[in-house]
Amino acid sequence: MKILRLLGPAAALALMAQEQAPPAGGAGGGAGAGGGAVGAPSPGGAGGGLGTGGLGTGGGRGTTTTPGQMPGQRNDPFDPNNNRNQRMPEFERPIFFSGKVMMADGGPPPEPVQIERVCNGNPRPEAWTDSKGRFSFQLGQNTAMMADASVSSTDPLGGAGGGGFGNSPGMGGMSGVGGRGRGISERDLMGCELRASLAGHRSDIVNLGGRRAMDNPDVGTIILRPLANVEGKTFSMTSQLAPKDAKKAYDKGMDLLRKKKPAEAQKEFEKATAAYPKYAAAWHELGRVHEIGKNNEEAKKAYQQSLAADNRFVKPYLQLAGLAVGEQNWKDVAETTDRIIRLDPIDYPQAYFYNSVANYNLQKYDEAEKSAREAVKRDERHQWPRAQYLLGILHAMKDEYGPAVENIKGYLKFAGSAPDNEQVQKQLSEIEKRLSASAAAEQPQAASQEPKPQQQQQ
Repeated sequence: MKILRLLGPAAALALMAQEQAPPAGGAGGGAGAGGGAVGAPSPGGAGGGLGTGGLGTGGGRGTTTTPGQMPGQRNDPFDPNNNRNQRMPEFERPIFFSGKVMMADGGPPPEPVQIERVCNGNPRPEAWTDSKGRFSFQLGQNTAMMADASVSSTDPLGGAGGGGFGNSPGMGGMSGVGGRGRGISERDLMGCELRASLAGHRSDIVNLGGRRAMDNPDVGTIILRPLANVEGKTFSMTSQLAPKDAKKAYDKGMDLLRKKKPAEAQKEFEKATAAYPKYAAAWHELGRVHEIGKNNEEAKKAYQQSLAADNRFVKPYLQLAGLAVGEQNWKDVAETTDRIIRLDPIDYPQAYFYNSVANYNLQKYDEAEKSAREAVKRDERHQWPRAQYLLGILHAMKDEYGPAVENIKGYLKFAGSAPDNEQVQKQLSEIEKRLSASAAAEQPQAASQEPKPQQQQQ
């Protein structure tokens, strides 16, 4: 536990402060759920904590160039002159896509599904389907889309919810192509695919490489197939049984949420649950509205009603876990996230992250390390970079300075301009010093164990 003395008691989990989670789809940015450092005090001497964290706003890179190449400069191997110093404008035409998403049973998705463009492994949201599963969009124009509705509407680790993917490195500095103010060229689509995204399901893939602006925009039908080992659902099956008046009130409430009118939306969700008490999705949205109004006790009651109607519906568990984190009720956090992971061990890196935080504070460090490792592995969008920071701290606590340095550097890579970066850099420098000292201490020992050369016989 030497690293706790190195980092100081405030850093026991100040590293969790201000982890920025995007707001839930529909609400357009939820209220924050308390700020400041969280975490149980740890033994050791005085030292500075991390203060507040959070993700910085990233910006697209504009044009993509090779080293030494000016923006807008062509590098055409088929040009007989191959004049790399010649600047030539690249004319970009808007690229449109349309199509339809269907479930494996032939029906439309039970809720709007996000359409993603995945370039070199980095997913970027582009559009949502409508009630019939249809979609249509211009590529690269939706960088300020609302986040996936499966993500908590509040930031339970401190601070207010941000502006969706627009504040995430995955849509900013990590985007590579398609930043604000620039279209996407045909060459940018090399290595890119189009897919639908719904937790608990896997999507057909549409290869975008080689597509041209003047091609038929219709990509056909994308099929979503359920994963065999996922019990939980990102949507509730009770929605299909809702009577027309309840469904009408629910749809109206969702529309009001998208228009940022939560008070009016609350009345519609109350109508929906009164007309159909087993309407799990409506209870969940009613809970989110209460959270936006900072009425957490009523939010909890609504989420519990949602789970009473459908105990395999994952979203209410995520919201309850977030509320428990805000209260630093680590036992409840651990139990709730354990349930989420059992229902869906694949699609929710934030559940692993919260589970790691909870186990850290419960001093179950092996469990915390296991969950942090899974969070890093499954966080394709790098929305939860502090999971990698926590993993680094857990390695440092075991004097495993090499992996600690690697993971904390990984955190800094994806954290953007987080306000605690300077403090994290100082901690990283201290751990690097310990790594160097440990390596230097091993060298004389290794040298003393080397066999001495035999003396030449006289």
